[in-house]
Amino acid sequence: MPTTGSPLDGIAEEVGETSKDPGGRRAPTGPGRTGRLVRLGWVAACVGCAVVVFSLVYAWRAGVDGGRHLGSGVSVSASSGSPGVSSGAPGGPAGDDAESTPGGRGGGYGSQADGTTGSRSDGTAPAGRRPTIWADPSGVGRPWGTKVSGLLTFRGNPSRTFYGVGPVPRRPKVLWRFPTSGRMCSISDDKEWCGTGWTGQPAVWERDGRTWVAFGAYDSAIHFLDAETGERVLPDFRVGDIVKGSVTVDPDGFPILYSGSRDGNFRALALDRREPTELWRLGAHEVSPTMWNDDWDSSALVVGDHLLVGGENSQFHVVRLGRGRDGEGLVTLSPRLVFNTPSWDEELLAAAGDREMSIEGSVALHGSVAWFANSAGLVQGWDLAALDKGERPRRVFRFWTGEDTDASVVVDEEGMLYVASEYEKGRERARQVGQLMKLDPRKEDPLVWSVHVRDTKPGGLWATPALFEDLVIAATNDGRVLGVERASGALRWELELPGPLWQSPVVVDGVLVQGDCAGVLHAFNVSDTSRRPTELWSLELGGCIESTPAVWKGRIWVGTRAGAFFGIGGS
Repeated sequence: MPTTGSPLDGIAEEVGETSKDPGGRRAPTGPGRTGRLVRLGWVAACVGCAVVVFSLVYAWRAGVDGGRHLGSGVSVSASSGSPGVSSGAPGGPAGDDAESTPGGRGGGYGSQADGTTGSRSDGTAPAGRRPTIWADPSGVGRPWGTKVSGLLTFRGNPSRTFYGVGPVPRRPKVLWRFPTSGRMCSISDDKEWCGTGWTGQPAVWERDGRTWVAFGAYDSAIHFLDAETGERVLPDFRVGDIVKGSVTVDPDGFPILYSGSRDGNFRALALDRREPTELWRLGAHEVSPTMWNDDWDSSALVVGDHLLVGGENSQFHVVRLGRGRDGEGLVTLSPRLVFNTPSWDEELLAAAGDREMSIEGSVALHGSVAWFANSAGLVQGWDLAALDKGERPRRVFRFWTGEDTDASVVVDEEGMLYVASEYEKGRERARQVGQLMKLDPRKEDPLVWSVHVRDTKPGGLWATPALFEDLVIAATNDGRVLGVERASGALRWELELPGPLWQSPVVVDGVLVQGDCAGVLHAFNVSDTSRRPTELWSLELGGCIESTPAVWKGRIWVGTRAGAFFGIGGS
């Protein structure tokens, strides 16, 4: 693979904070003659000075060496076996933090330069110091929270690794269609948009003896349905433009749904009234600086009374929600924006050569570190523990993929990151590091392995990868589903479907549910990860399936670009 051509090759500038300055040592005193005391005093003073100087140098080096994440390590080769899918060594560093980055770069995943509250390098918290904004690393692959049973946000939990609860229907059929006739459509940017699109995963949850399903659609509305019948539970909530992203349901039992829209606003809606009621909204231009546009595709994450969300204004936002109840028991919010930061830095602007910067993927959280990427390919980790002390969070990781990275960052049990990028502009950096990557954020050279997916242009991946046992399962723009070994990056098997495949793969109980762009929903047996999956069934729905399905206790819900949303079940 090429090893030159990255605009950031050779950059290793020190911008991180140093550790706390060590204090000097007090010289010992004792009985003896004055001259001896003087000589001992001089010796002690010299030793003390030497200790201070050595400690300062050591701290400075720790700030430099411990804070580099250049991404120029050697990949483990992955055997491909099919044209256009390969693995190889990356080339060139990922670049360093911009000078404006608060606190500079940290010394590894979730570390703090001064040793105070934060995640350790293994993603755990110091004893007795768990931060308010915190996702237990042991929760990877599990549902989020204990107060609401359901699939509550895109990919189900903070690490974006929970896909639903089985069983998956074995002989499926369409149980209902919404709307019962006609299509969900509206006009946006002088173009008709219909149905549901990327990412479009519905939220499914159980409340008061009923299973709800809610989703935003291209008719510029959010819909609230009875999951069994498809009938409205609440009236539609109309917004000013289409809804592309996945809605989020509050995981702590507050009857609130969170969603963005292309109308420039991110909203919190109360669901304990006779109709959905807006409690609060955040406008894309209420923060500064911004870049690109005012859409909201990211699915919010709610944790510790805080909301984490990225916007296509290219800002990462943290909002303290202040959830509560009024005198009549109705839910209330007293929200306050406590942190926001641009998703770009000056080095990225210079390397990318344009200003197409936005956050379209959904923020992940592992320990106290939030992970996200932007549409110029900059992957970042921000440790949010400092908010507990009223201080500004600090960036602890930076890696450049070279291309638009709209898929959400996925985090596994060990804190490894799985990143899927597109391939549109043909940048040298993207040709070096590949389109599907495993990153170890604790290492100076974080790229563990990569798979190259650039047979077509545009190529790469829009879908967020799924983790299942020892595999990463990824769907590509050119119509392939790849089963990749998590440890080595080797390609174990491959499926071909009518592309593009923008739906993120869903794996529940050893069954892979994957929609294609011919409007067919498929199920494959992946229980034996060493074998190429066999198809269990297929169901024709009509219209490209860009949205990610929700699977919950024998049912599947998904929308298509043809204009309808379906409830699916079977014997």
